[in-house]
Amino acid sequence: MPPRKRRSFTAEFKVEAAHRVIDSGRTIAEVARELGLNDGLLNNWVKDERRRIAAAEVQGEKPLEAAERAELLRLRRQVAELEKDNAFLVKASAYVCVLNGKGLPE
Repeated sequence: MPPRKRRSFTAEFKVEAAHRVIDSGRTIAEVARELGLNDGLLNNWVKDERRRIAAAEVQGEKPLEAAERAELLRLRRQVAELEKDNAFLVKASAYVCVLNGKGLPE
């Protein structure tokens, strides 16, 4: 059997995976199979998310709903893409300055 590959997951992925169990009432095993995850790993994420929900309720805060989480995730992806675009433009402008013999912008 080949060795397992280590995978790292973003916080957003962990929360979304946990909510696939919490919001739908499906079993951890079923969702873990669907996502290609270890049951124990997903179980820990679900426990963590349930603790966060309970802590928010104690503070009188309401956790994000599924639509709000989806919108937040979409906005974070959009920001990440804009940051990539900005980094590219910085490199491209430096390259153009060097080609034009003006040196790097200050």
